[in-house]
Amino acid sequence: MTITPPALSVFESLESEVRSYCRGWPAVFDRAQGARLTDEDGHSYLDFFAGAGSLNYGHNNPVLKRALLDYIERDGITHGLDMATTAKRAFLETFQNVILRPRDLPYKVMFPGPTGTNAVESALKLARKVKGRESIVSFTNAFHGMSLGSLAVTGNAFKRAGAGIPLVHGTPMPFDNYLDGRVPDFLWFERLLEDQGSGLNKPAAVIVETVQGEGGINVARPEWLRALADLCRRRDMLLIVDDIQMGCGRTGAFFSFEEAGIVPDIVTVSKSISGYGLPMSLCLFKGELDVWEPGEHNGTFRGNNPAFVTATAALDAYWADGQMEKHTLARGEQVEQALLALCTEHGRLGASYRGRGLVWGLEFADPARASEVCARAFELGLLLETSGPKSEVVKLLPPLTITPDELDEGLRSLARAVAATV
Repeated sequence: MTITPPALSVFESLESEVRSYCRGWPAVFDRAQGARLTDEDGHSYLDFFAGAGSLNYGHNNPVLKRALLDYIERDGITHGLDMATTAKRAFLETFQNVILRPRDLPYKVMFPGPTGTNAVESALKLARKVKGRESIVSFTNAFHGMSLGSLAVTGNAFKRAGAGIPLVHGTPMPFDNYLDGRVPDFLWFERLLEDQGSGLNKPAAVIVETVQGEGGINVARPEWLRALADLCRRRDMLLIVDDIQMGCGRTGAFFSFEEAGIVPDIVTVSKSISGYGLPMSLCLFKGELDVWEPGEHNGTFRGNNPAFVTATAALDAYWADGQMEKHTLARGEQVEQALLALCTEHGRLGASYRGRGLVWGLEFADPARASEVCARAFELGLLLETSGPKSEVVKLLPPLTITPDELDEGLRSLARAVAATV
């Protein structure tokens, strides 16, 4: 594809230097539908990014769009704080009937604000309030958000440095396979907890991602997650699962922890919960943890009613019949086979892959190669981003609704991009 550099003058002259994605994808995008975006010059791009996981059902999903347009046309409530509205009631009833009850999950639902980091902040605050302790344990290479509380339990040094102040009350522990299997799981953690001289304040909670997206697509084994849940139970710590990127079906099941057979005390959900890319997040927790005073945690935009409308439509359309999980797992097998073939063909690059459902990572021995592959993929009309502490992993995050042919097209473009960097 021949791409003419866009006229970016207003972005470069007026927008902050903090902008990032636009640097890797130098185009001005204008329209999008399903798994494709189109720039203002008419070039089409296959999307293996999906709004960082906020567009699991694709761009401008027609079912969700129709529900949203109908709601707006009838002058439905847009902004509602935490007032009771018909849109919120419909979402809560659908979420309970389609998601919570069939999984026998005993959660109360809190709307903490529009973004994922709002959900994480509320989860940390609640855990500390319930247990009366300050310390939170997180894991190496974790990412939980960009506000101060979330950064304190995030591993990435570059993102942490942006805080500008000390980030306290968080202690990192090794994520699954961080030590290459040379040390028994949780040996260090258990020893610190039982040793009165370790210097570790007893944690209120442990926060974990079942698959570390920004950390490099690091996949926790189900047995590791079960052992972590058992450790939390035995040591009187709450278990928080951050399902902001890996929830809403990204790994197959609606919640990414279902495969492990655990029931976390607190779960954070955002990104694709609205289904349409509209800002929305949830903090879910067991009923006995609901110790909030009215208004103790709030936010102006926690009642995004258009997001309630599209979220309800997404649950009805994709989760009521149980087919979404099967579809995602089948597409995941398609990706896995393609990555196996790619790594076999380019064995001298030291390439390896890992993932679950429709989130996959392709890592190279030379960390710089991942960025080169993504740049070449853009030239071929494929949107990919990197992840990992050194941006050493090519991250595949296509919409869950992508067709087999579209997925195959994107995987072929990825293979061409890899070959072009050899």
